[in-house]
Amino acid sequence: MKELELKYGCNPNQKPSRIFMKDDKELPIEVLNGKPGYINFLDAFNSWQLVKELKAATGLPAAASFKHVSPAGAAVATELSDTLKKIYFVDDLELSPIASAYAKARGADRMSSYGDWAALSDVCDKQTAILLKREVSDGIIAPGYTDEALEILKSKRRGTYNIVKIDPDYVPAPQEYKDVFGVTFQQGRNELKIDEAFLTQNIISENKELTEEAKRDLLIALITLKYTQSNSVCYAKEGQAIGVGAGQQSRIHCTRLAGNKADIWYLRQHPKCLNLPFKADIRRPDRDNTIDVYISDEYEDVLRDGTWELFFTEKPEPLTREEKKEWLATFTGVSLGSDAFFPFGDNIERAKKSGVQYIAEPGGSIRDDNVIETCNKYNMTLCFTGIRLFHH
Repeated sequence: MKELELKYGCNPNQKPSRIFMKDDKELPIEVLNGKPGYINFLDAFNSWQLVKELKAATGLPAAASFKHVSPAGAAVATELSDTLKKIYFVDDLELSPIASAYAKARGADRMSSYGDWAALSDVCDKQTAILLKREVSDGIIAPGYTDEALEILKSKRRGTYNIVKIDPDYVPAPQEYKDVFGVTFQQGRNELKIDEAFLTQNIISENKELTEEAKRDLLIALITLKYTQSNSVCYAKEGQAIGVGAGQQSRIHCTRLAGNKADIWYLRQHPKCLNLPFKADIRRPDRDNTIDVYISDEYEDVLRDGTWELFFTEKPEPLTREEKKEWLATFTGVSLGSDAFFPFGDNIERAKKSGVQYIAEPGGSIRDDNVIETCNKYNMTLCFTGIRLFHH
């Protein structure tokens, strides 16, 4: 297949729309089910590159959850704790390595992952398909599917679920082209290979400690940023992105946005959250929204107006500001990556509030001294990678 006609472009009024190869070669994908659209394929191709690079860098199966051409989550396969299984709502499932990677990618920010595009570095198996079937998702890209997995996924969304198979050996041309306002842009593909050397070659802080877990998590953060709309920062822990701040004009807003997401990820592990008395018939999206409200300061209003009765069998005690503050004070060992230099130490101050201990950023700001000084104040490990990772 050399081209594929699409229903429309980014919006219904943008017609005609298609994907094709400029050199008249065959497309590297096969649509096994459904009819993916323009934005679906943007998500598919960006997310596939991310998971392929994550596996190459870590040696572990990788998965991503994409929305609007940025990752809501990305992760590699590691053993999930009972707590993480519970907050990701997979404690009733058998998880293969690739299924555990997607459970983490999907679960880190369930609000943003609603209606996602999934990407897998490995063949989609039955366990991953079972997990995907019960979530709201637009489609998936993977290098292959077992017969059982394909049968399960084809039954999703009344048989219209988008399933794309990609040739894992496909290598794109070294030059990229993009038309904007009738003008063609050309650039070399970002073929930079991100590995541990970027982390260890220039540790600029007084603290030089960089654990194996921190190296893994920093690689996950940086590779995730390579496929996130800039400006962007990424918090990572336990083999997964736990907070992605994408597309902000100010870096401090990226750091705050991603930090707030990381805080929510950790607050969901609070015993009060783990033991919320949900009604048995509550829908998964309603449950996710309710947890988000419970963690927020809005929950006091929910208690007052009585809407808690819609979701819970009994009135839960609120998670107070003091309790949240105490819980977040135990948040440690987090890694943080940035796609460009931090211009001020205020980013480090905000990162500290979300348990950040390890940081990787390009360096090169005229205020690097202030950033280094702030990291040293908190005994953080700071790596200057020398690489910028803008993506537009």
